[in-house]
Amino acid sequence: MAKVDPIPAAYPRVSPYLTVDGAAQAIDFYCDVLGATQRGERMVAPDGKVGHAELAIGDSVVMLADAWPEMGATTPADLGGSPVTLHVYVDDVDRVFAKALAAGAIEIRPVTDQFYGDRSGLFADPWGHLWDVASHVEDVPADEMMRRAAEVMGG
Repeated sequence: MAKVDPIPAAYPRVSPYLTVDGAAQAIDFYCDVLGATQRGERMVAPDGKVGHAELAIGDSVVMLADAWPEMGATTPADLGGSPVTLHVYVDDVDRVFAKALAAGAIEIRPVTDQFYGDRSGLFADPWGHLWDVASHVEDVPADEMMRRAAEVMGG
C-alpha cells in the first residue's frame, strides 16, 4: 500500500468546522461578506441538506455543514450561543463589517482601533457564529505593546 501523508498538503493544520441551519445560505454569506471561495463540490444529501462543504478564506480552510443533531452536529442556537470566535484578517475591516451587518449579522463590538495595532470589530453571523474581523494598521514594538496593554487593563 502506498504511503499517504497524514496531513494533506492542501489543508492547514487547524480548520474550523461550522454547523449551521441553512448551510447553502451561510456559504453565500461567507463568500459575499468575507470573500470566501468554495473548494471542490458540496456534498448534498437527498433531502437537500449540505453534508459537507469547504471554503477558502485566504490561505485558511473553513468546513461547514447543515445541522445533524442525530450525529451530534448542533448549532450555536442549539447550545445557547457560541463560545468560539473566528478571527479573520481582511483588507478593509470597516467595509467588511458594514457588509456583514447589511447581510444580517449582529454587531457585538463595533470596529475600533485596538492597542495591539489592529482595527477590529466583532459580529455574530445569522447562524450564531462569532467573527472578529480585523485589519492590521500599526506595527507595535513589544515594549510599547506591554505599556499599552497595562494602560488598557488598568495597571
